[in-house]
Amino acid sequence: MSVRKSVLFLICIALVLVVIAGSTLAASKVTIIYGQFSAGSQNAQTLEQMKALFEKKNPGIEVKIEATGYGEYFTQLQTRLVGGTAPDCYELNYENFVTFAAKNVLLDLGPMFPSARISKTAFDKSALKAFSYKGKQYGVPESYSCVLLIYNKDVFDKAGVGYPTEKWTWQDVIAAGKKIRALGQDYYGLLQPIHFWEFYKVIVQNNGSLFNADATKFAINSQANVEALQYMVDNHNKYNITPTKTQQSGQGDYDMFYTGKIGMIITGNWAFTDFIQKCKFKWDIAVEPGNKRKGCHFFSNGIVVNKNSKYPKEALKWAGFMSSDKECAMLRIKAAWEVPAVSNKEAINLYVSQKPPENRKAVFDSLKYLVTPPVIEQFNEMATIVTEQLEKARDGEKTPQQALDDAQKALETKIKL
Repeated sequence: MSVRKSVLFLICIALVLVVIAGSTLAASKVTIIYGQFSAGSQNAQTLEQMKALFEKKNPGIEVKIEATGYGEYFTQLQTRLVGGTAPDCYELNYENFVTFAAKNVLLDLGPMFPSARISKTAFDKSALKAFSYKGKQYGVPESYSCVLLIYNKDVFDKAGVGYPTEKWTWQDVIAAGKKIRALGQDYYGLLQPIHFWEFYKVIVQNNGSLFNADATKFAINSQANVEALQYMVDNHNKYNITPTKTQQSGQGDYDMFYTGKIGMIITGNWAFTDFIQKCKFKWDIAVEPGNKRKGCHFFSNGIVVNKNSKYPKEALKWAGFMSSDKECAMLRIKAAWEVPAVSNKEAINLYVSQKPPENRKAVFDSLKYLVTPPVIEQFNEMATIVTEQLEKARDGEKTPQQALDDAQKALETKIKL
């Protein structure tokens, strides 16, 4: 064989080996499916960046992302679980997490943390605990948000009122709201709707609860709860620091706040991006005031692994990356896509350093007082029953006591705890 033929032969052998090696590598790569609802169009690009970063760090795993709108996501997910076509891992908000965990369709992740190199200390303790059920860790917290008191500094200055602090109570809110209301017919001190989602938190601020001590019975018409609803109703009708339904005339809370004539609004840190863009005045935040104690909404999205996934280890690696990797957390913060549920100081400091609002530290301060949604199997039915009665109290059709007495009767009749 000539030298030239020998060289060509060796090149051919080398190419064959490269092809075989490439085929082997491709064959060994695992593809996992990730179902999610929270990115939407606004954060789809950020999610793709996270995916690329993960696949670079884990060359043997490919992630296929399936996006579904929030409105149909959970119904579709339950149908797929029944049909055996659910994703390997998927996103769940806290409100739905307990329902899915109770159905025995989720994998217990705790024992797998070491092999996936996931440390519990990487997470915010409260957020991690939220995704456990009956002593087992069925999910990891991906992100969280909380509700705060957001206030218009210019309106406070005009009314001659000192800015809210973490020491504020309901009485401070009423006092400030009255002075702001006195500025003019179209000025209001506070925007805080009366519905189930606000009520279950406000009653905690008055040492109330929807249930008895061991959550075996409803206790919605307790004296503490009646007092809390009276506070909310009085802000609308007695003090009128909050506009009535007629005065609001269909205008959304955010649109009213953008006018620059509202002193305070109770809403979440998810509003920061919109407020930065649309508020033409100075504004800041504070931990939400309470009465007998503090209480702040805590909402969280987590990632769970399908109990029947063919690739549980790979799915958990992705879940762990999305929820606790520092670089992933940085991407989420820079995109203003909620708050990563991590304990990493660098990530936390990056979030706090972004302005406005000036007092972003209040987001983390609020975690000391978190109130999670009161999840039961008939959650939506419970929320509908309670909201119907709350609105009757708001509109003056019933007293707070009558409304909660009627809610108690309906809940006892229609819902089993």
